[in-house]
Parts: sequence; structure tokens; C-alpha cells
Amino acid sequence: MWNIAFFIGLFAIMYFMMIRPQQKQLKTHRELISSLKKGDEVVTQGGLIGRIQVVAEREVTLEVSTGTRIRVLKTSVAGRYAAGGESAPAAKIEDKKEEK
Repeated sequence: MWNIAFFIGLFAIMYFMMIRPQQKQLKTHRELISSLKKGDEVVTQGGLIGRIQVVAEREVTLEVSTGTRIRVLKTSVAGRYAAGGESAPAAKIEDKKEEK
């Protein structure tokens, strides 16, 4: 009896610690992929940052620099890129130096 309870408890812990969060992450990624549109800035799983120029059924065309376009699969888009979000802490440090 204790063995059965142990395995049920172990499965419950694995479900709430591993399986459920993975399903939530997959759901948010699917929503991201379906909401891609022209003009969005995205980052790929490989670390490329670009602006979407064309959205097709299975792939998107990214402009990574002026005149340079690449085609990538929609599934390789990791997320939206928040431009300016990373440079904000550096600007705060520079402002503090100027105040002194």
C-alpha cells in the first residue's frame, strides 16, 4: 500500500514541477508564433535580432540590417525583442556619474 502511495506522490510532484510548467511555456510560445506580424522586432533561438518583413505560413523573413534579409522558421523565433530595455541600466549609471 505504501509503495503505491509513494509512486502516486512522486508522479504528482513530477507533474507540478516539470510537466505543467512545460505545457504553459509551450502554450505561450504558440500564442507568440500565431501573433507575429510585419514590423515586430524579434529575437531567434540563435540570437539573431531582426524586424519581420514578411510572414508566411511556416516561415518569416527578418531584416537584420539595412538590405539584409533572412528567412527563418516561425518556430525558431524565441520572443519579441524589447529595444532599449537593455541599455536603460547603463544610462542610469551614467546619470549618477554626472550628478556627482
